Amino acid sequence: EDKKYATPNVDVRGVVFNDDGHVLMVREKIDGKWSLPGGWADLGDSPAEAVEREIREEAGYIAKSVRVLGVLDRNPFLKEPNAYYIYKIFMRCDLVEQLPDFENSETDEIGFFPVDNLPELSFGRNTPEQMRLMGQFWQQPDLPTLFN
Repeated sequence: EDKKYATPNVDVRGVVFNDDGHVLMVREKIDGKWSLPGGWADLGDSPAEAVEREIREEAGYIAKSVRVLGVLDRNPFLKEPNAYYIYKIFMRCDLVEQLPDFENSETDEIGFFPVDNLPELSFGRNTPEQMRLMGQFWQQPDLPTLFN
């Protein structure tokens, strides 16, 4: 007998630093707030393929995944409990090239921001605490992978 049970969804987020240690963010059209480029991992994509696709689609860059920085359960970071379980995989990525004439339907602006001075965050996508944790990898790139 095949028994089905609920499993977490997987959300991937690309953590891209420029030479000044500022992090790449995208402004979401749905709420006008900012997040790391990312989204749902699609069936058939590895986590690296998924985050590279999301960076291309949302930020207009070809990127290469280089390291998993964290695998975190989303719920402990939210103020109110959520019925949906989501595992967030944060991956350090390097930019390879910027795509010309980039447009998409999900985001309307991209920018690099200091981790200690971020624009208003889209909380379902990333929280201030998650951003603080990811920012530590700029100063200390060899920190162990975070997980909870």
